[in-house]
Order: sequence, then structure tokens, then C-alpha cells
Amino acid sequence: MDPETFAQLMTPRGQELLGEIAARAGVESDLALGTRLRRTHPVDLVAAAVTQNHLRGKAVRKFGADAAKMFFTHDALEQSTRMSVATHRAERLASTGATAVVDLGCGIGGDLIALARAGLSVRGVEQDPVRAAIAGANLRALGLVGEVVCADAREVDIRPDEVAFIDPARRDGRGRTFSTADLQPPWDWVRGLLAGRAVAKVMPGLAHDAVPDGVEAEWVSDGGDLVEACLWGVPFATAARRATVLPSGAGLVASDAPVQVGDVGTYLYEPDDAVIRSGLVGELAATLDGWLPDPHIAYVSSERAVATPLARGFRIVEELPFREKALKAALQERGVGTLTIKKRGVDVVPEEVVRRMKLKGSATALVVMTRVRGIGAAYLVERI
Repeated sequence: MDPETFAQLMTPRGQELLGEIAARAGVESDLALGTRLRRTHPVDLVAAAVTQNHLRGKAVRKFGADAAKMFFTHDALEQSTRMSVATHRAERLASTGATAVVDLGCGIGGDLIALARAGLSVRGVEQDPVRAAIAGANLRALGLVGEVVCADAREVDIRPDEVAFIDPARRDGRGRTFSTADLQPPWDWVRGLLAGRAVAKVMPGLAHDAVPDGVEAEWVSDGGDLVEACLWGVPFATAARRATVLPSGAGLVASDAPVQVGDVGTYLYEPDDAVIRSGLVGELAATLDGWLPDPHIAYVSSERAVATPLARGFRIVEELPFREKALKAALQERGVGTLTIKKRGVDVVPEEVVRRMKLKGSATALVVMTRVRGIGAAYLVERI
């Protein structure tokens, strides 16, 4: 979609066309609807409106009911922050006393929406003219106030009252990038911003040693999915590393508490990915009055049954043989026919192990295969 077509889409005629497509979707086939509408509307406009209707449906998982009023492109929707995550970040920023934000590379405005709703004055900067136009339209569609300019983020002056927010592009010519060397704008420029009043959204696989000195790294998961690392500039940093689990908002921060190691107790906990990636498994163990069965494996054990959004808990029913032949015999004795294996830190492929065992019983079992103090171990468990 080019700027001219999007401008047509925003006219009363374009809006009427969008409304008709939304109303007729599912009533007429896409082919029949498109063919009929092209008789009375420009081909490019019909294609753009049909695409918007499709993207609005896909966007519900990220933007909820707001998606029905918003505008998107395929790539920009894929790259947009989930609204739940953007809202968490915006509310945290607002709690620092910040009053204004400039989003340097705002895309279609997802973060601008969350920031504006958190009570912040917002300004978006976007180099792509279509995305810039969409960002402005999305603010207006949701009744929010903000400015969007089409410009290179690196050439825009940051006002004294503004916090800089930056979400560097994580794609290059080969697809998604996992290296800070391939980010755009360049990583060195982002690092420079983070020395001051700035916040950056980066890939969740960011290495700990890539975090600039004095900057806080917050790993965020949403609904069990690890979605981002958020870097809080030096003036906003309150910890070295943090894990935040949404939608609960539960979190952990790095501490100097010693990590205990011991045998598996009555309960075993599998930490959320945000906890694991932030390196805070030891801190989780402390909150559960627990310990690590192996210092190199992300499991926590405890004698307490605790419901926590930071981890999935299991009760140890009994220890089973680790070797496959003996494990199969033990499961057959217990009449197991449906088996699920969870593994961590051991060289097994659960699906292949289950296939080779060819269990035929009527019982269902969940087995954890891992290491304890460096030695392979298997446990029959049940969820708590």
C-alpha cells in the first residue's frame, strides 16, 4: 500500500468501503465481494480495504477490541508489541514521573497508544511514510492525542522533557536478526541513548554481557511466551536484571543471595522463560524456600506446594529409572499407555522416546527427565 492509497482509504468513501467489507465478510466469498466492489471502486482501493479487514481480524490477538478501528500493514502488525506488554511498559514509565515520550521509530503506533493511555504526552517519529500516516490515524481512531512526523529517528532532536523510546528493527535482508550488530538504528546509537532518559525494546535473546553498564534489563513474558527484553536507561534502572510475567505482573529482581543446591524434594518447579532468560532461577528458589537440584539446570525443588505465576509446579510421585529400557518396564508395570515427557538438561528427544516405548496401558503419566547434581534422573510427577 502506498501513501496515496492509504489517503483514499481515510476518505469518507474509503471508510464506507471498509464498513461494507466488514459487514459482508463471511456472507459473500472474498472473490465475489472483491469482484462486485471493483465495479464501482478503484482496484487499488478495494485491495487495500480487503487487506485492512483481514489484518484487523489477525490483530485482535495483539490489540483486542481496538483492532476493529485500527489500520495495519502485514509487516508492521507482525513487528508490533502486544498491547498487554506495551501497557506494562508505559505504566512503569509513567510511574517514574516521566511526562512526555518520543517514540523513535514508532511503526503503526502501538506503543504510542499505550503511552498516551498511561497519561504521557506522545510524539512519534517514523521514516516510512505509510507507517507514519497509519500511526497518526490509529491515534485519532482511538480518540488519543499525539503528534507523528515522518523523519529519520537519528535526525530528530529530543526535547528536554521527553524520554526517548526506541524499538530497533530486528530484521535484515535475511530475515529476523538475533545480533545487536544487525539492529537498525545501530546498536551504538541505542547504547548512547540508554546512558540518559531512554527505554529500548530489544530481542529476548539479548546476551547479559551486551547490556550497557548501569542499564536495567527486564525480560518480559506474556501468557507463557517470552516476548522481549526491555532496557531501562541509567536514570530509570532500579536493578541489574528483572523478570516480569504477564498478565499477573509478578516479577523478580537480581540479588546477591547465595543459591542452594540439593536433592529433589517433594515438589519440582519449572520457571517461566522470563525467569530463566534473566538468570533469576536462584532468586525464584529463594521465594519458594527451595533450592536447585542441579546448579546448571533451570529447575527448582522445594518441600512447599506454592501457586505462583513465575513457575509451573509438580508434585513428585516417585523416582523412576532413567535408562530407557528400565523406564519402559517401570511404566508398563504401572499400566501407562499415554505418556508425556518433559526434559531439561539431558540429551533425549521426548517424542522419539515415547514412540519407541510403544506403551499400551490405560493410565496417563507425566515424566520429568533431567539431571540432579550432574546425574540423569527421571520422576513421575503430577501438576499442582
